[in-house]
Amino acid sequence: MMARKSSLWRDATAALISAVFGVSSVANACTRLVYLGHGDDVITARSMDWKVDVQTNLWIFPRGMKRSGEAGPNSIKWTSKYGSVIASGYEISTTDGMNERGLMANVLWLVESQYPKFDQTKPGLTIAAWAQYALDNFATVAEAVETLRQEPFTIVTDTVPGQDRLATLHLSLSDASGDSAIIEYIGGKQVIHHGREYQVMTNSPTFDQQLALNAYWKEIGGTVFLPGTNRASDRFARASFYVNAIPKSEDPVVALASVFSVIRNTSVPFGITTPDQPNISSTRWRTVADHKRKLYFFESALTPNTFWVDLKTIDFSTETGKVKRLDLGPNQTNVFAGETSKDFIVAEPFKFLGL
Repeated sequence: MMARKSSLWRDATAALISAVFGVSSVANACTRLVYLGHGDDVITARSMDWKVDVQTNLWIFPRGMKRSGEAGPNSIKWTSKYGSVIASGYEISTTDGMNERGLMANVLWLVESQYPKFDQTKPGLTIAAWAQYALDNFATVAEAVETLRQEPFTIVTDTVPGQDRLATLHLSLSDASGDSAIIEYIGGKQVIHHGREYQVMTNSPTFDQQLALNAYWKEIGGTVFLPGTNRASDRFARASFYVNAIPKSEDPVVALASVFSVIRNTSVPFGITTPDQPNISSTRWRTVADHKRKLYFFESALTPNTFWVDLKTIDFSTETGKVKRLDLGPNQTNVFAGETSKDFIVAEPFKFLGL
């Protein structure tokens, strides 16, 4: 037992050193966490941290949409089985969203990502549609993991709009049962962490090192001391402690308020700059998804109100469901309040950025 603890401490210390001294190139940061509450309450929250306006709007996608992996002639094709509400990025990608069965998908930055070479032996899927593929096709995390382990496609990445670097992302999934998965590509190989215990994801270092770092802070104890910087590793430690320390209230209003307080705690103050870590970015918006009640909350850093979409009120049917868009405005400054499904306007769907 002592040997195992020593090994764990060595791994955690090595990861801590790597996090402190090896992530000056950490890119735009985000945080995702899953709250496992009273009874069958499950709530997922995420922050979107980015240096510039990511031009996010909310979209309603019905069932029956014909999709392409947008990777040229050898693109994976599918038809959406489930409707979803999503938050777009640059109107060319799905960054976040929940489908009608309560599956949540979030993509966050991971600079260490290395994707397989697109050698045409498998159909391609643009990274811009990675989250949407999951939302369209799966009702649960277990179902998604079963398919993704078979690697039915090759992820194809491209440059970030307006920048000269490739999009390097990892994907998190959570569902109404509280199941969770983190999918990364490290050294060109897919790595999947699957289980209810994987409640938190941030950015660098890779997820296995984040787990080691969290073990280090668990040894110290969150009531004694928690790291307070904006680094991904510090946000991981705070989110991991607080998401399990907040009360598991039977009142959904209290539970949601508690989860909002945790994701705000791990957010980066708007407009902050960190001279020695120039790529740390301000939190621009946050989402919170109540899996049981099918509520998708959105909160912009630049507006006074939090609003939500009730997925139970939406017509997702193939026959009469419509693609609709909620215009959030520049920097998500349009103000909405309350339940907003009625405010979405019928629109042409955006095209995912691809080859």
